[in-house]
Amino acid sequence: MPTLAAPPVVKLVGANGQISLGKQFAGRQVLVEEQEPGVWLVRTATVVPDNERWLHSEAAATGLHEALEWAQSHPASDEATDSLLKRMRNEQG
Repeated sequence: MPTLAAPPVVKLVGANGQISLGKQFAGRQVLVEEQEPGVWLVRTATVVPDNERWLHSEAAATGLHEALEWAQSHPASDEATDSLLKRMRNEQG
């Protein structure tokens, strides 16, 4: 059986249906699961928006790892800036 981090505390549900978990949880998102009538499990959570979920995929992690390795082996340089700008002007004009 898991050991509780702190002993149970009696909280009063206010007239608006809310309880306070304490300032240390202010602004945090939580999952509230009703395990059976009158029994809730409250856990802190980080919610990832659907349109950002791909960032947490294996493919994204692999791509980021490869990009970081490339960046480390190809240090930034402004050596070719003038020739690059000249080439870009020629292509536009």
